[in-house]
Amino acid sequence: MTVTSSSTIPATPTDLVNLTIDGVDVSVPKGTLVIRAAERIGIQIPRFCDHPLLEPVGACRQCMVEVATPAPDGSLRPMPKPMASCTTTVSEGMAVKSQHTSPVADKAQSGLIELLLINHPLDCPVCDKGGECPLQNQAMSTGRPTSRFEDIKRTYPKPVNISSQVLLDRERCVLCARCTRFSDQIAGDPFIALVERGALQQIGIFQDKPFESYFSGNTIQICPVGALTGAAYRFRSRPFDLVSTPSVCEHCASGCAMRTDHRRGSVLRRMAANDPAVNEEWNCDKGRWAFTYATGTDRITDPLVRGDDGALHVASWPEALDAAARGLTAARDAKGVGVLVGGRVSGEDAYAYSKFARITLQTNDIDFRARPHSVEEAEFLASNVVATGPSADANGGSVTYADLEAATTVLLVGFEPEDESPMVFLRLRKAVRKHRTAVFAVAPLASNGLKKLDGTVITAAPGTEAEVLQALIEGAKLAKPAGGPTMVAVAAASAALANGGAMILVGERLATVPGGLSGAAALASSTGARLAWIPRRAGERGALESGALPNLLPGGRPVTESRARAEVGAAWDVVGLPDKVGRDTSAIIAAASSGRRGG
Repeated sequence: MTVTSSSTIPATPTDLVNLTIDGVDVSVPKGTLVIRAAERIGIQIPRFCDHPLLEPVGACRQCMVEVATPAPDGSLRPMPKPMASCTTTVSEGMAVKSQHTSPVADKAQSGLIELLLINHPLDCPVCDKGGECPLQNQAMSTGRPTSRFEDIKRTYPKPVNISSQVLLDRERCVLCARCTRFSDQIAGDPFIALVERGALQQIGIFQDKPFESYFSGNTIQICPVGALTGAAYRFRSRPFDLVSTPSVCEHCASGCAMRTDHRRGSVLRRMAANDPAVNEEWNCDKGRWAFTYATGTDRITDPLVRGDDGALHVASWPEALDAAARGLTAARDAKGVGVLVGGRVSGEDAYAYSKFARITLQTNDIDFRARPHSVEEAEFLASNVVATGPSADANGGSVTYADLEAATTVLLVGFEPEDESPMVFLRLRKAVRKHRTAVFAVAPLASNGLKKLDGTVITAAPGTEAEVLQALIEGAKLAKPAGGPTMVAVAAASAALANGGAMILVGERLATVPGGLSGAAALASSTGARLAWIPRRAGERGALESGALPNLLPGGRPVTESRARAEVGAAWDVVGLPDKVGRDTSAIIAAASSGRRGG
């Protein structure tokens, strides 16, 4: 059962509503739902359709409670029938009785369970949801001991493969509409819907729109029964046989909190964990299902050392480390060594590479950017992105997901959030739906992701983004929009960026455009908008802070500053770090291919 976090913004006394739930006094902000108020004091009300991140619909009616409100004479006037606590907002002086203290609420909830079980199959022994199923739990806690239904249950062919990873069992569905609301409200992909009416109503997909979305796996996790299950996890284990380990997704820079479930040393599934500050309760399909590579049978399990015959031979770790040390020493003394870190290592590993390069190899030829890059990008990262440098503010200069959600205007440059950072896309969707955030994108065309954000494209041919950014700087000074649709969009975006609360998100692709990153920084400076750089790989930001760049030491300190070298050297207990800006990935590879690494 999903419950909300109590970490909400404190309300002022004038915004609080006082009521009682099961005789317990509670004060909550205006507009709070009764079911949320009950959660605050530890009272759990059964539910199926309710989810804190989805809009309430009152579809399942399982959360019925007895409600009384004050009459004009001050006496409590009970409602004629039980109310759905997931759609009823609190009011001053309201008295609520849940199933714990009200026979009326208990009878209503028991009746609903009985109705749901009329057609629900007795699949618990073979259902993948068994052991973690809210219907199972609530049938035991609030259901009737026996069923009065003696007719034949409704049946459907099952399971239906609605995608390569998702299986549908229509017999188990309780029509809570969680999956349909997620697809419409959160993902922006209407890939699943309720079809038919009455006793024939069921979950289905569209003939001309396949079940395709970057976020389709979330429907499995939020389904309160076994109607939607994962093909990869089918019949693999029971939840009480699994060991759950908190983890962080490694596939992009979103930083999603994950729960990795494993059994006997084998990972069986990964699920989104609850982290309100990052991914809330969602993740993308890549983060959910792309984990089998870690246990592939074609991985190297032993060190290999090349012998005199030119072939690789299995060696012990001491032999392999000795061979590596001798080879690196010879290379350092002869022509020098370059260190290519990559963007997928952990922050600790990137820091170790940075320290090893400077102390042991005596070089600043180190770079984490295994992708198209530029010298301009290195300078941009050093001056505008690195959060641990001496010039960073108290917050490290970081832009959080909460900041993104609260932004009034967001400009995307060289960045496609749905493809490159899915959680940024979902937060933008939320900001657009709830706060009417205006989204603009400097791009050749309006992508599907931008359309889901109700965004406006500022058309720019590839390579001309810097010119458009300059036009945006000047556009704020224009008295009237001029030119065609592009200039109208430029003027609108310029005015919106200058109004305060704006944000500019740049992606790593902008590094391939000369003047693009410096233009984005200039636009942020001229408009007062906040600037955020969002890479694609999970380890790039940590590698940046760890000094895995030719021009930066750990902590964002320039390699050319003697004070910075002295501070880092003191932390490492060494004297005499290399003082010249090193070579980037392209220069290291070019020098190595020509046989002239040193220099």
